[in-house]
Amino acid sequence: MENFTYNNFMLQLEGIDFTKDVVYTAFFLFLAFYIFTVTLNLAFLILVITEKNLHQPMYILFCNLTVSDIIAATEVFPRLLVDILRSPSERLISYYECVVQAFLTQWVSSTSHTVLMIMAFDRYVAICNPLRYSAIMTSRMLVKLSVSAWGVPFLFVSVLIGLSVRLNRCRTFISNPLCDNASLFKLSCESVEINNIYGLFYTVLLLVASVGCIVLTYGKIAVICLTSKNKTMKKKALKTCSTHLVVYLVLSFSGFSVIALHRFPQYSYYRKILTILFYIIPGSLNTIIYEIRNFLSEKIKTHQCFQLKNNK
Repeated sequence: MENFTYNNFMLQLEGIDFTKDVVYTAFFLFLAFYIFTVTLNLAFLILVITEKNLHQPMYILFCNLTVSDIIAATEVFPRLLVDILRSPSERLISYYECVVQAFLTQWVSSTSHTVLMIMAFDRYVAICNPLRYSAIMTSRMLVKLSVSAWGVPFLFVSVLIGLSVRLNRCRTFISNPLCDNASLFKLSCESVEINNIYGLFYTVLLLVASVGCIVLTYGKIAVICLTSKNKTMKKKALKTCSTHLVVYLVLSFSGFSVIALHRFPQYSYYRKILTILFYIIPGSLNTIIYEIRNFLSEKIKTHQCFQLKNNK
């Protein structure tokens, strides 16, 4: 068997095949989703930067999530849109481009979890230590948390992709609409046992840390709320934590759906669709959820001010 060990060569992506009747509909639908997702996240970033009342740790930390959503969508969709209009034999990507795409998609997906973890810490401090909140969540702390949220996944994913890049390559076909780490090491005819072990270790570590952080922080918040008689604190906890929890559940459900369908090869077409939707649904819903929360908060404040004026 020919061994493709030279530095760069072209790979063929399987892509998503649509019938001629719906191919242009699918193209414009995905294009609309991409534009909507990027525009929404950019608008939220600009809003947080320009509105001084949003210069709060919760919104600043959430900006990390909007940046990761923009990177993920921009890395995936432009090529996907072009490939939809191409025939299968023309869906080519260079090996280096494939490595970059696999790294970025894996990195930002992992960063989404770590960002939500540091946001859970922020909510824990705000509710369980409200008097020390401003002293703990300083600008320096926000920088440390943000760097950790991006830096830790960067190191782990670098090792993950590095283990795949080291392998000699003997295949040129990727049975996915985009490049990921699994696609990279499946190009090799060598043993990938180390890749599988490390990949499993990293996945379990990320999920255990993510779920554990949410359970631990929200468990303590729940105990504080149940034992406290402070109604204002309970309302604040419900308002802020419910938003964060919904965002986390949307991300987790989207990710687990893709992982689950990997076990059913007969549903590969639906798995590919869900893989693409993974970069649309959380990326757009996350911002919408926080925009709705901000809108409702402003409405409640306006209503309360109106009632106070009437009472006077």
